[in-house]
Amino acid sequence: MKLFVIAALLAVAVAAPSGSSYSGYKGPAITITAQSDVRNGDGSSQWSYAGSDGTTREESQAQLPGGKDYDNGGGNTNKGASYYISPEGQKISLTWTADQNGFLPKGDHLPVAPALPYSRSGLGI
Repeated sequence: MKLFVIAALLAVAVAAPSGSSYSGYKGPAITITAQSDVRNGDGSSQWSYAGSDGTTREESQAQLPGGKDYDNGGGNTNKGASYYISPEGQKISLTWTADQNGFLPKGDHLPVAPALPYSRSGLGI
């Protein structure tokens, strides 16, 4: 029994978390300077916020005609935008749409895919 207790104490000592070199966020406190949230009876919504560090985010969502019936063109469409300041001091802007065509982000900081060797028009995209 003593051997079991000693083994258990040794296991607890070995499993104890070690000290971390991370000592918390050292930057200035970031506060929310503006915020809105609107939910409508038709299922659509819009929300946004802005931070004291220049960060903003906004998004809107709407129900497509056809409701939840995805086979008849229904579903949701979302649109949004985010802005933030990079560590280099550059304002980064990202906008996106998410709907029946997929997630389509746009921003000058995003890589650009090479041109397609064929037309997308016949693919239903």
